Amino acid sequence: MIRALFWFLLSANIILFAIMQWGGKLTTDEQAVQAQPALHEDKIILVTPQTNLAATSPASAPAATPATDPMRFSAKQDAQCMEWGDFSGSDLTRATTALSALQLGDKLGQRQIEYNIGYWVYIPPIKDKVAMTRKIAQLKALGVTEYFVVQEAGPWLNAISLGVFKTHETAQHFFDELRARGVRSAQVGERASKLKASLFVLNGLDAITGAGLAKIQKDFIGSELKKIPCAH
Repeated sequence: MIRALFWFLLSANIILFAIMQWGGKLTTDEQAVQAQPALHEDKIILVTPQTNLAATSPASAPAATPATDPMRFSAKQDAQCMEWGDFSGSDLTRATTALSALQLGDKLGQRQIEYNIGYWVYIPPIKDKVAMTRKIAQLKALGVTEYFVVQEAGPWLNAISLGVFKTHETAQHFFDELRARGVRSAQVGERASKLKASLFVLNGLDAITGAGLAKIQKDFIGSELKKIPCAH
């Protein structure tokens, strides 16, 4: 009886000891769990391979770079610069009028050149004032409105200049046009004095305007239209 009681008490002590050990461990684990900081669900971000982490921080986002307009760059590359001339007398007036239709604005410039020799179409000097007045009236009636009466003293005083040209070819062509209109007293001759002429300089033309200019140039026999380097 005593022996049985001894083993019963021993077993009870072992069980109690085990309960105390496991109970203390559970309590310690619960305290550790409670000691962990609380999670903030609203700040949780799921990271995937496509996630841009830099985008989550406004301060770290790179500054936007302005995009280059490819059409504007292409238009600048394709801009043409040309020189057209040279002109003097009535041809200069005609060319100026033709260019005004293109509305070039500040894209149109002009420069002067001089030749030591040239050609002109003229009516020989008329000494009589009455005959001069009659001749001018005849020219206007035939549609000739561009002329110049020489006022300088010398052998050409009171001659009527109808046009001044760089080459004999262009002078002859103009002379033929006058003959077709009915002007019979005009002549072609060499002009020994310096000839001043004008060149048109055209900057930053687009392809459509360049084609329009090439079309106009065909109406001016002897004029040259050529591309030149654009000034920067």
